[in-house]
Amino acid sequence: MRVPVAAGSHAHAGVAAAPVELHQVSRHYGTGEARVQALADVSVTFPAGTWTAVMGPSGSGKSSLLHCAAGLDRVSAGRVLLAGQDITHATDATLTGLRRRTMGFVFQNFNLIGSLTAEQNVALPLKLAGTRPSRRDVRAALADVGLADRARHRPRELSGGQQQRVAIARAMVTRPSVLFADEPTGALDTGSARTVLRLLRRMVDTAGQTVVMVTHDPVAAASADAVVFLSDGRIADRLPRPSAGQVAERLTRLEG
Repeated sequence: MRVPVAAGSHAHAGVAAAPVELHQVSRHYGTGEARVQALADVSVTFPAGTWTAVMGPSGSGKSSLLHCAAGLDRVSAGRVLLAGQDITHATDATLTGLRRRTMGFVFQNFNLIGSLTAEQNVALPLKLAGTRPSRRDVRAALADVGLADRARHRPRELSGGQQQRVAIARAMVTRPSVLFADEPTGALDTGSARTVLRLLRRMVDTAGQTVVMVTHDPVAAASADAVVFLSDGRIADRLPRPSAGQVAERLTRLEG
């Protein structure tokens, strides 16, 4: 069964209907007795201009789902489409190009380069893509996350929340069609996490950004347009615009 994550009131008209689609996707690791089934016949659509949180108990397949959707991991069966393009069997070179042009990534541990300034970290994806970074674009990306005055600071001179906002600016400077976030608030204090969540919400509401976010935090999930729950590698449920309490209750039942 495919689980559509319906575009809510925050979706923008004129945006492509479904930038990320998984059709009957399975992923297993190892062989024989060591074989582990991470995903089993998962079908889900993440429409453009929406923010979807992916949740589930430990080992439920959350990260595998995100990695397969982003082409970071190969599926064992099924198909993955990005903006209508089948990337299931794309070459590594094609996938690398697609990721650099159409996807942004934010992880729990920031992954900033300590020897580079904030603006140099933000410019890095453009350099890797063979594009001469525009200082104006880089500074604009930092301004978008409220760090215009921290452009010349190195990561050690920034708080954890500020480092994560630099990481978001770095992910967004290439104007990706979809932002994949893996536990983006997991290493942050409550105040910094709230700031990052407000930033993601604004990106979806004002710019029509698509966000697919793996999280274990019911408060973070409740900021999204919809929450998809995984259990044992399968879609277990979907809740549109739930409260943090509803998310926590559903997660508790799955973990039980």
